[in-house]
Amino acid sequence: MKIHFIGIGGIGISTLAQYFFRKHYIVQGSDLAKSEVTNFLQHKGIKIFFHQNGSHITKDIDEIIYSPAVRRDNPEMKKARKLGIPCFSYPEALGALTKKYFTIAICGTHGKSTTTAMIASILVKARLDPTVVVGTKIKEFLSPRERKYFPEGTNFRMGHSKYLVIEADEYAASFLNYWPKIIVLTNIEEDHLDYYHDLRNLLNSFQKFIFHLSPKGVLVINGRDKNIKKILKKKHDFRVLDFFALEREYWSKLSQILKIPGDYNISNALAALKVSKLLKIPDSVALKSLSSYKGAWRRQEIYFKKNKGKKYILISDYAHHPTEIEVTLRGIRKKFPHKNIWLIFQPHQYQRTFYLYKYFVNVFVRISRENIINKIIITDIYSVAGREKESIKKKVNSKKLVHSINLSNVIYLPKENIISYVKNNFQGDILIIMGAGNIYRLEKQL
Repeated sequence: MKIHFIGIGGIGISTLAQYFFRKHYIVQGSDLAKSEVTNFLQHKGIKIFFHQNGSHITKDIDEIIYSPAVRRDNPEMKKARKLGIPCFSYPEALGALTKKYFTIAICGTHGKSTTTAMIASILVKARLDPTVVVGTKIKEFLSPRERKYFPEGTNFRMGHSKYLVIEADEYAASFLNYWPKIIVLTNIEEDHLDYYHDLRNLLNSFQKFIFHLSPKGVLVINGRDKNIKKILKKKHDFRVLDFFALEREYWSKLSQILKIPGDYNISNALAALKVSKLLKIPDSVALKSLSSYKGAWRRQEIYFKKNKGKKYILISDYAHHPTEIEVTLRGIRKKFPHKNIWLIFQPHQYQRTFYLYKYFVNVFVRISRENIINKIIITDIYSVAGREKESIKKKVNSKKLVHSINLSNVIYLPKENIISYVKNNFQGDILIIMGAGNIYRLEKQL
């Protein structure tokens, strides 16, 4: 069977390309530009075309799987429909797999990737050999030899057991395609308002998803989250377990053994521990796995750098929602209470910045006035292809955001000016690069 992937370089869809390739399907794909992901796929032996004019959509293709970011008028999509080739979105294709496995799905506004990685690591340590689909890269999923070429890791692990561990994204209600046996729900907060418009619609979507559980299914929740409590008011047959029930017994122990800082990461670890207990994995195995967990790509990744002969720590992080930003920065400050800390932040998506504008302003004002961060550089908003409205782009920008924050230690800089500014002015101890766009590439330039 031959499958063509449109937008194969996406962090989600690339996992399915790897899955079917490992299952010995004929796999090929297309994307508009080369990236670390496409380089990795090509290294694995997957053929990729870097244009989408439709010429590579041929009659011998049995199925098309496309990224949700791909538009219906994409030439390859049009050619596939003309030839009558079945087309499935990435969530639809992954959804079909969830029905074939004992699927554990991790969802929530924050903490999905870390909790998914923690659960996967525990299952691997327990020799349950899971297949894993996660929205970031994990070093441990590659052999030591492969890490020499791809030190950031990969977003997929091929297992041979009945277990499938997936990160279930709520954007555009993608997770409504998935049918898990266990759902882990970390928290619910306003986000993706370009799609949901308001919190009520977002809550309705999460409620629909948890009701994908059968009466034998289990929902593992953050019982302290007020929005999770709202969606549980509807009568249900599945079991509900609060991972904070483990707090008294394990919080102190986890705070000592975890290598990644922040109370929210202890919360993520509690969720992972609750799942391990459901699967009857011994505490000794689960805690050993959590103690050796070093974090995922762009989740507080630490590098050691020099500027004008002075050593400093560079931290690269993916946080892009106001709440994520605040708890991450507070966690870093807690770990380094007396250091001079600078932040470079790239807002992610015009629509998120617009709909959550006041939250961004309030967060940056708080962390500045409380000296959580000593200096903040905000660069231009990262525009997400296929998910932006021109009308919104005219209403918000980073200069306006900095003006609204209105503090002397918060400045705007175009991305192309950041390197020279940092090299000439930074004399601090810690430099944080934060955002979900391409801002992480500055790390290699510093």
